[in-house]
Amino acid sequence: MPSYTLQDLPTKEAHALLLGAVGPRPIALASTMDKEGNANLSPFSYFNVFSSNPPILVFSPARRVRNNTTKDTLRNAESLREVVINVVNYNIVQQTSLSSTEYPTGVNEFTKAGLSPVESETVKPFRVKESPAQFECRVNDIVALGPDGGAGNLIICEVTRLHLDEAVLDESGKIDMHQIDLVARMGGAYYCRAQGEALFEVEKPLATLGMGVDALPASIRNSPVLRGNHLGQLGNVEERPADNAVRTYAKQENISNLASDTEALHRRAASLLDEGDVEGAWKTLLCAEINL
Repeated sequence: MPSYTLQDLPTKEAHALLLGAVGPRPIALASTMDKEGNANLSPFSYFNVFSSNPPILVFSPARRVRNNTTKDTLRNAESLREVVINVVNYNIVQQTSLSSTEYPTGVNEFTKAGLSPVESETVKPFRVKESPAQFECRVNDIVALGPDGGAGNLIICEVTRLHLDEAVLDESGKIDMHQIDLVARMGGAYYCRAQGEALFEVEKPLATLGMGVDALPASIRNSPVLRGNHLGQLGNVEERPADNAVRTYAKQENISNLASDTEALHRRAASLLDEGDVEGAWKTLLCAEINL
């Protein structure tokens, strides 16, 4: 497989490889203000949440590759030490992209992008009304990662106030991933949308101690049918089903006649795992392991 020492590549090529391989990346639509009160709005995909207590978001306006200049966002954050980070969903992705246009200093990207400024409660920069989640932040620190074009500047922000659109909340007051409809950046001009089949759930091994893939029977671990994700699902349980439970399952599911056809059992188990039925998959696989 090709491998690279990124430091030896032209910055433009290294940039393309990094952003093509590391994704999807959430988007921070950052609202800042200069000391004269002029608003600025710009999106950044070098962005994520890094702490819950204290609540810390970090985004990074990089120095421009072509001429090593910096963005108004960075200069405003350095001077005012306040920012509002607005998340981006599908409804505003085109306007967000438009706000990234390199207008001259002093041009209001809210106006150019057709987005609505709303006064914040704890900081001076405006919120974006159309964003489903708006984080008012105090800038704790700014870390310059280098002096050359392409170098990032980590703006470490502590959240002072969070505003949520009620439309993205479920009945319990939690954010509904289907309703918030977030988008993220990929490489080049590509984006992705967290909606429909792109959303899926993976059970977290927090309250349990999964047995691990290494504890699976060799016939399952080395299966030519089961994929790595399947093995991960099987290894996430604490213990395999008891033999008696497997025998009862085999009678109910009428699969005892497949006990001698290991590949057929593995195909059936793979289908069950794709549907999220880990227990059924385990019992199906064990039909070939015990005396029915």
